[in-house]
Amino acid sequence: MKHQGLKTLLLIIVTVSFISSCSPFRPPVRTSPAGEIPRAFSLYASGPERPERWWQEFNDGELSALITEALSGSFTLKEAWARLNQAKALAVQSGAALYPGLSATAGPSYKRQRSKSTSGSRTTIATETYSLGLTSGYALDLWGRIRSEQEAKILDATATREDLNAAAMTLAAELAEDWINIISQRMQKQVLNKQLDINKTYLELIELRYHKSMVSALDVYQQRQVVEQVKAQVPLVEEQEQLLAHKLALLLGKPPRTALAISRSTLPEPFEIPKTGLPADLLASRPDVRAAGLKLRSADWQVAAARANRLPNISLTASAAYQAPEIDLLFHTWLINLAANLTAPLFDGGQRAVEVDRLRAVADENLSAYQRTVYTAIKEVEDALVSEEKKRQHIKALKAEIEAASRALDEARQRYLKGIDNYLPVLTQILKVQGLEVDLIKRQAELLIARVGLYRSLGGTWTDKLTPGGGMKTIESPKTSSNDKG
Repeated sequence: MKHQGLKTLLLIIVTVSFISSCSPFRPPVRTSPAGEIPRAFSLYASGPERPERWWQEFNDGELSALITEALSGSFTLKEAWARLNQAKALAVQSGAALYPGLSATAGPSYKRQRSKSTSGSRTTIATETYSLGLTSGYALDLWGRIRSEQEAKILDATATREDLNAAAMTLAAELAEDWINIISQRMQKQVLNKQLDINKTYLELIELRYHKSMVSALDVYQQRQVVEQVKAQVPLVEEQEQLLAHKLALLLGKPPRTALAISRSTLPEPFEIPKTGLPADLLASRPDVRAAGLKLRSADWQVAAARANRLPNISLTASAAYQAPEIDLLFHTWLINLAANLTAPLFDGGQRAVEVDRLRAVADENLSAYQRTVYTAIKEVEDALVSEEKKRQHIKALKAEIEAASRALDEARQRYLKGIDNYLPVLTQILKVQGLEVDLIKRQAELLIARVGLYRSLGGTWTDKLTPGGGMKTIESPKTSSNDKG
């Protein structure tokens, strides 16, 4: 009879497990949750293919080495890896309830019994019993609640990996921007030192003319002012370079004032704008978009779990125990218990129903967040394209303005030397030309930063190969169910 009961129990488990696999509470597949997407970007629909690791286009080994170092040493990424490990652990933990729990018990028990004989004497009898047993419990996932919770946790873990990928892309872009700005500060310092030498030469010529009573002392003072003005800008440029170096060191996971391998003193030449693809491509190439979509699916599975939690659940328990007063008789006596419990919510003050409503609101929130993320990604690409195009136009006009200002300076200087005009036109043109020269370097750096922003906004898949050590070997993320692909 006992063996027959065990067979019946196993049959119930298999039958209910099959029913639970056909749970009616699976979330429906959403159609086009991204909303309306433009067919193409407004600019540069075609162009050369961009490299997967876009920073290689700058053709600078030091930059590539810095980014590789940052991907392994960044505190931000180390924190992201730790969050990913936590999410993976929660995903594994959520599926533990799908398997029976088994625990073992063992130990002796002592019993003392006193008795009184007919003669009036008292005797004490001590007995010692040894026991060894196994206890197993299993909650039947009748409506798919546990399975739904596991699916949600797996999706959360996968979304956490995508958050890590997004952090890696942001880190690479931020480091490249700092690298560009450091070189820009160096170029500005070079120009300022060159301008300082030129202004000192002008000052010597004016002082010579002053000693010959050819010009007034005002001309000397005005040129000295120009010299001091240029000197005053040098410490500010040096300050910015050092602050940027501190920031870059922190991105690498190193303390400030760490020596950085940046020997370059000129900015790379701008290159042709790459192929941008279609806005719909961002759904697969942007990790933040992928993460938002996974979080939306996770919210749908949480709703399914909450709906299933409103229905009755069945739990099974089984125990086997062996007891004997003597250790050699331990396995001579045994007992097997089987039990099944049905728990059904009758009245909970509406707690489970309200939880379903809350999680549906969470799903709606994630839907809006997903659509916002998609539109933001498209906006960032559009912004980067417009920014690069307009900066190219501005730099072209700025170079023409510098050329015209330089000719005006030459003309003003000739008229001054001939005594036709005073020194004010020369002073004005000197300040104009030198200001434009520094401004040109800033605009060229901004153009390269706009290109970095374009690469970041277009996303990519190179981060999928990141490992905790910063390498590029392929690793597997938690698998989603067949219903969540795409």
